[in-house]
Amino acid sequence: MAAEANAPTASEYIVHHLQHLQNIKQKSIIDFSVINLDSISVSVILGVLGIFVMWLAARTATSGVPGRFQAAVEMLVEMVDNQAKANIHNAQSRKFIAPLALTVFVWIFLMNAMDMLPVDLLPLLWQGATGDHHAYLRVVPTADLSTTLGLSTAVLILCLYYSVKIKGLGGWAHELVSAPFGTSKNPVFAVILGIVNLLMQIIEYVAKTVSHGMRLFGNMYAGELVFMLIALMGGAAAMSLSGVLLPVGHIIAGTIWAIFHILVITLQAFIFMMLTLIYLGQAHEAH
Repeated sequence: MAAEANAPTASEYIVHHLQHLQNIKQKSIIDFSVINLDSISVSVILGVLGIFVMWLAARTATSGVPGRFQAAVEMLVEMVDNQAKANIHNAQSRKFIAPLALTVFVWIFLMNAMDMLPVDLLPLLWQGATGDHHAYLRVVPTADLSTTLGLSTAVLILCLYYSVKIKGLGGWAHELVSAPFGTSKNPVFAVILGIVNLLMQIIEYVAKTVSHGMRLFGNMYAGELVFMLIALMGGAAAMSLSGVLLPVGHIIAGTIWAIFHILVITLQAFIFMMLTLIYLGQAHEAH
């Protein structure tokens, strides 16, 4: 009876698992003084891991018959390079953008893959290490909106950089006030069209950046939530003798969703990489 009294409800369990390890308590919906320490720590660790894996592949590469690891990495590099060539027609720009796209894919895939770990594994280990049974820890950085919007904002900054670099500051400024509706020889109409064009360009940049980050966040947040609901099936079975079929459902649902989620985490990493290449490709083109 005491165990049942102290056990969290399903809502409390989910709410607890959706809380971040933060430097201070968040006071409003938008609070830039709050830092999600768990998202930053996990993403940095996975970034270093991704760099190490790619470095190891380059260091152990041979000119003979490649092993499985080398062959897999070569296929990945070739795939990214082909996509970069299809979207970025400037060979000089591809020297930076192609490795960037590869880094984006590997990094986001690793962050997404954290969703494949058991829901309570790392949070329980963290609670044991800190001695605080209510300590918060979320281990999927891409299920954090600040992470995905940070990545999409970095892509926006690169788009602005290449727009100025390729077209020149004057050429890009002219494009901002002349596309998509063009301009006019009449000074009054030219001013009106310039204002409308500038507003449309700003809306386009903001919409692309927000949708770029929200798409990845939405899919990974939903996937994380489904894993929590599946975990609750096992918890309900442990707390009730009447839930005799729940362990079977827990195993079946968990297995099916995990197999499907392998496709999701890979596809989301690929989509984010492709959108990065497409947006950077658009920055190279004139309207």
